[in-house]
Amino acid sequence: MTRPRVKEQPFLGKEAYLAQRAAPPAAVMCTLTVDDNASADGQLRYMLGGEPILSADGERLMDAAGRPSYVTSAGAGPSVGKHLLMAYLPPEHAREGARLAVEYFGEQYPVTVAVAGSTPLFDPENTRVRS
Repeated sequence: MTRPRVKEQPFLGKEAYLAQRAAPPAAVMCTLTVDDNASADGQLRYMLGGEPILSADGERLMDAAGRPSYVTSAGAGPSVGKHLLMAYLPPEHAREGARLAVEYFGEQYPVTVAVAGSTPLFDPENTRVRS
């Protein structure tokens, strides 16, 4: 995530930081929702983290640096009524509404990109904390 601004004072590595900041990101942090977590035999499966992220065609996603995308963390989202996953996705797949898949125990489960970036899925304006 990029900080909103860079301090004016010189610091060690400032030039490299500014160059990296100007370049497009290799991957974007995204929140994914699991659309259907029922396995082929009807058991409900809940991803835990480390599962590979696939395109809708079943191809493994790789970012610009050659790193494969995978679930970094997962958990229940009771406020939104879905199982949520976090993952770094290549920018071309980091679009809200993009349909992808997660491989878990040899099966593919459909997921949707709910949020691309660091905005939370529930209460994005942070109104619950301010009230």
